[in-house]
Amino acid sequence: MSNSYIPLYRKYRPQTLEQLVGQEHIKKALTNAIELGKIAHAFLFTGPRGTGKTSTARILAKSLNCVNGPTVHPCGECESCVDIINSVPIDVIEIDAASNRKVEDTQSILEKIQYVPVHGKYKIYIIDEVHMLTNHAFNALLKTLEEPPENVIFILATTEVHKVLDTIKSRCQRFDFRRITTDDIVKHLRYISDNEKINISDDALFTIAKNSAGGMRDSISLLDQLSLLGVSNQITSDDVNAVLGRISFDVLKELSSRIISSSPNEALEVLNRVYSSGNEPLQILTNLSEYFKNLLIVKNCRKELLSELTGLNESQLEELLKQKEMLETQQIVFLLERITYYIKEIKIASNQHLWLEVGIIDLANMTENSTLLELRNRVAALESSGVVLHKPVVMEQEPVNTAVVDTPKKVIAQEKPPEASPKVAEDTEKEDFSPPPLSKKATGTDIHELWKVLLTNIKSPATKALLNLATPVKIASDGIVITFKNEKLVSQINDTNKKQMIIEAANVMFNQASTSVTIRLPQADDGELVKNESKKDAVYQNRTEENNVLVEKSVESSNIEKIENDSTQNLATGKSEEKEEKEVSSAKERMESDQEKMVLELFDGKFIE
Repeated sequence: MSNSYIPLYRKYRPQTLEQLVGQEHIKKALTNAIELGKIAHAFLFTGPRGTGKTSTARILAKSLNCVNGPTVHPCGECESCVDIINSVPIDVIEIDAASNRKVEDTQSILEKIQYVPVHGKYKIYIIDEVHMLTNHAFNALLKTLEEPPENVIFILATTEVHKVLDTIKSRCQRFDFRRITTDDIVKHLRYISDNEKINISDDALFTIAKNSAGGMRDSISLLDQLSLLGVSNQITSDDVNAVLGRISFDVLKELSSRIISSSPNEALEVLNRVYSSGNEPLQILTNLSEYFKNLLIVKNCRKELLSELTGLNESQLEELLKQKEMLETQQIVFLLERITYYIKEIKIASNQHLWLEVGIIDLANMTENSTLLELRNRVAALESSGVVLHKPVVMEQEPVNTAVVDTPKKVIAQEKPPEASPKVAEDTEKEDFSPPPLSKKATGTDIHELWKVLLTNIKSPATKALLNLATPVKIASDGIVITFKNEKLVSQINDTNKKQMIIEAANVMFNQASTSVTIRLPQADDGELVKNESKKDAVYQNRTEENNVLVEKSVESSNIEKIENDSTQNLATGKSEEKEEKEVSSAKERMESDQEKMVLELFDGKFIE
C-alpha cells in the first residue's frame, strides 16, 4: 500500500485562475485587478461549499507573492509559490475560524501582522468559515480591516455571509461564487476520468454532477470513491445510486406506475422489495417525491429545459413524457403534498415502516379521484339535464322546534325541462361523461346510516380506526357532535389534523363548506339529544313527502312498520325501554374496549397521530 496517494480533489485543485471551473465573472474581475495593480486590502469570498473559494484565495495569494508578481501566471516554482502549495504558514497563513473563533485567537493574529513578509511582497491571512467568529472576535478584527498595514491582505471565506457583521462586509471587496453548472462539472469529471483511466459512463458522470448540487469538490470526491469499481467493468448510473444510497430510476418508475394506476397491492409488492434491499422509509419517500417533482417539471416545462432541470438522460425523460399523459398537474401536486405529509409523520413515528405502508396505500388510492376534465363533464351533464341544487322545502304552517337540527341538504329536481333541440340532443349523446367521484353523499336521515357514510368519506386509515371508538350524538348539516370516553382521544383528535379530515368528510357528505364538528367527552343529556334527532328526522320526512319534493326517501314505510312491530314484540316480552338501553350500552362498552385494545396493539401500546 502506497503512502503517497493523493485524493483526486487535492490532486486536481486549480493552481491558476485559468484552471478555475465555472466562475468566469470572478476570474475576469481578479485578472483585471492584478493586471491594473488595484489590489484591495480585504476580500470576502462567499458561496456554496465546493465552488472554489479557498482555491481562489490560494491562487490570489500566489499571484501576489510570486517572484514574478503580481502576475496572473504565477510560476509555481519559486520559494513563495512552493510554500503556498505545500501550505507552509510563512507569508500566507490559513486560519480555520471554526476552531479559532475566540477574541483571544483574533488578538493573537493581529499581534503578528506588524512583522514584514519573509519571501513575498505581502503577508496574507486567509480566514476560512469566517462567519464562525464571535462578535467580540469580529469587533477585534474590525479596526485592523479599516486601517490595515500596507503589506497585509485579508481574504475571508464563508458559506453563510448573512452571519458576517455588516461592518465587516462593508470594508471588503465581495465576490459571490455561483453553483457550478452540471455541464461544466461533467466536462471536468470526464477530463479527470480520462487522465486517471477511470472506466465510467457519461450517464454516471451526469448522475454524479447532478447529485453534487453545484459543488465541484463533492463531485470529484465521489468520482474518487467510484474509481475503485471501474477496474474491470464500466461504472454506471446504478453504481452511483448504490453508493449514494439512492433508489434507481427504474424502480421509482415501477413504484410510481403502480400508484398512478391505483394498484395498492402491486405498489406494496414493489415497496417491500425496495425496503428489503436496505432502503429506509424516509429515503424511499424522499426519492419518490423527487421522482414526482421531475414528472411535474416534464408536465409543465419546455422540452429543451428538461435535461438541465431534472438531471435525467434522454431515455429517462422519454419515460416521464409517456407517464405525464396519465396524470394532470393538480394530481401530481396533490401526490407531492401527501408524500410531504407522510415524510413528516415518519420523522416522528416510532414505527416508520407502518407509516410507509399506510402512505403508499393512500397514494395508490388517490389517483382514482376525479380529474378536472371529468368534473367539467359532470357539471355539463347536470346543466344539460336541468338538475339544480336547492335546500329542502319546509312548510311554514308547521314550525320546527329550534332545538331540533336541520337534516342534510337534498338534491331537488325541477319540473321536467323542455325537450332539447335535435342538434343539442345529438351533441349530448356524443359526450363521454366520466363516472361520479368516489366520495359518498348522505342519502338518509338515520344517525347510524349517516355515521357510516361519514366514515366512508374519511380517507385516513388511522383516523378511521380511532373513530371506530367514537359515539355519534348528532349528525346534521348545521353541526356534528362526536363523543369519546377517553380524554386522550378527545385531545388527540382536537389537537391534530384528524379533526380537519372529519370536517372535510362532512363537507362532502352535506355538499357544503365549513361544517361545524365538535369532539368531546360524553354528557348526561346525550341520550335526549339523540332522541330529539330521531323525532326531528321523522317530522322532516313527513313534510318532504307531503310536498313531493325529495328525489329519494330516507325512511321506507316497510321499515317503519318493522320498527313498530319490533317495539310491540319488545313490550310483549316484558323488556322495558330502560333495560334495553342498559343492555345496548353494556354491549357497546365491551365492543369499544376490544377495539381500544386492538388499536393499542397496532400502534405499539401508544396513541399516535
